[in-house]
Amino acid sequence: MNRPIRTVSIFCLFLFLALMVNVTYLQFWHADELNEDPLNARVAEAAFSRERGDILVGEGRDQLAIARSREYDDRYKYLRVYPKPLMYANITGYLTLGSQTGIEASQNAVLSGEDDRLFVTRLIDLAQNQSNKGGNVLLTLDPAAQQAAYDALLQTVGPEGEGSVVAIEPKTGRILAMVSLPSYDPNELTTHDFNAFQRNYDRLDADDKEPLVNRAIQTRLFPGSTFKVVTAAAAIEEGLYSADDDVPSGATWQTPGTTGENNVIDNEGRFLCNPEEVSFGTAMAQSCNTAFAKMAVELGPEKMREQAEAFGFNSDYLLDLTPQVQSIYPSGEDGEDLNDAQTAQTGFGQFEVQATPLQMAMVVAALGNRGTLMRPYLVDEVQSAEYETLERTDPDEIRDAVSPTTADQVTDLMVETVDNGTASPAQIPGVTVAGKTGTAQRGVPGEPPYGWFVSFAPAEDAEVAVAVMIQEAPGKEIAGGQLGGPIAKAVMEAVLDD
Repeated sequence: MNRPIRTVSIFCLFLFLALMVNVTYLQFWHADELNEDPLNARVAEAAFSRERGDILVGEGRDQLAIARSREYDDRYKYLRVYPKPLMYANITGYLTLGSQTGIEASQNAVLSGEDDRLFVTRLIDLAQNQSNKGGNVLLTLDPAAQQAAYDALLQTVGPEGEGSVVAIEPKTGRILAMVSLPSYDPNELTTHDFNAFQRNYDRLDADDKEPLVNRAIQTRLFPGSTFKVVTAAAAIEEGLYSADDDVPSGATWQTPGTTGENNVIDNEGRFLCNPEEVSFGTAMAQSCNTAFAKMAVELGPEKMREQAEAFGFNSDYLLDLTPQVQSIYPSGEDGEDLNDAQTAQTGFGQFEVQATPLQMAMVVAALGNRGTLMRPYLVDEVQSAEYETLERTDPDEIRDAVSPTTADQVTDLMVETVDNGTASPAQIPGVTVAGKTGTAQRGVPGEPPYGWFVSFAPAEDAEVAVAVMIQEAPGKEIAGGQLGGPIAKAVMEAVLDD
């Protein structure tokens, strides 16, 4: 063989080997990733060409499909529809030709029928020469609680407002309600017309109100005075005080190591906080900033951080809905501990303490569960296309955030706050309610505060824990008790009346 022919032969051999390596890589090592990529046109077409499973809420005959597939007369055969779009959009997300979000994304394998738990169903469909149907996903949401949360929040903040409500079953971690406003209509994004989808998505994405953001798990703000329940739990757990003790307070307090009026902590006119010592019950019921600032400094930043993290701060715990942001109890610069002035501010939920509504619901749910923190979850059951239960989520105990004794004492303080303090708007006739208000300063002069409210009921054997966050309420003066209390009450009543 002459040299030119040999050179061409060797070159062709290398081309053949490169082709074989590429095919092997694509067919074996990279196949799963390509199949799961929503931008893969073949995958997208397959997803829309078969009947996808339902996303369900409710129990028994009262089950409601909040996402389902409808036959459609075009190349894709099926269109995803959302019967109650605004109320559930932040949870269901949406399914479109190029992307998935919310439960549509996290439970895609089940809904599309590709999950291993649906293997027998796929075999039966194949034997009967039928197209593969997706499985159903039953969520933990209580439709009555979700409706109450949505209606009450919308009535409070208005169509231009921003806020969120989360309700949890303390003993299990089941999420009973999760509302985020403003919302959006996912039906506008599930069109088979990609250009129409892009126009609608760009409009929503450019909206200053950020309707695509699930504020329950993606927005973290200063929790303000609702964080005082964490400070109180830390103080009681460490043995510094009991619920029956008097605690240091005072009308004002210059934070240690500082000068100037900007570093003076006051109680915003709540004169019952003015004595140098007040009862622990008064400090909580009247929301005395000076008392909890001094308490935090006495505990120190390490103990404060440990208690916050025991309740879930600085970690992720919700596994079946993403993305989410972590709630934060801060460290100092370069990993050093906070100084006394910074620690004092964290005692009442300011400085750099940041929390999501889900996190604050987890805090009060743990207190209502006598100190035990349960993992929050949204997916209750995975079902076949015929609604047969294939797998049910078992409650998962994360840890004891505080002892039962500490939880009982903090509960007593929160009951006092509802009965005789700032959280009175959450009172329910015949039911003992534990609650705490929060009105958190934004740190921007002239800007209105954030409103918070956390509660659980019945206080002696909690069935529901609620966190309300009000970010914007145009035309209204934001106060956690006056605005958030009635919302929490409505949600608690919806659960207790079921």
